[in-house]
Amino acid sequence: MKATNLITLILVIIGGLNWGLVGLFQFDLVAAIFGGQGAAISRLIYVIVGLSALWQLVPLGRAFSTDEPLAERAH
Repeated sequence: MKATNLITLILVIIGGLNWGLVGLFQFDLVAAIFGGQGAAISRLIYVIVGLSALWQLVPLGRAFSTDEPLAERAH
């Protein structure tokens, strides 16, 4: 796995966990750590996580184009 894919995957997972906290407990960990949702660093992190999600569409598209999901179902 390329370093970029690994880093963006980790960021997407962190973002998903943060959204889970928001949904379950109305607690935004990123905002709590970095000074609120409006803080420049928090907004930057939200943008980076969002861009990471977009980046992860590339390997997902490759997996579908090589029938990797179908190969996984066969096991």
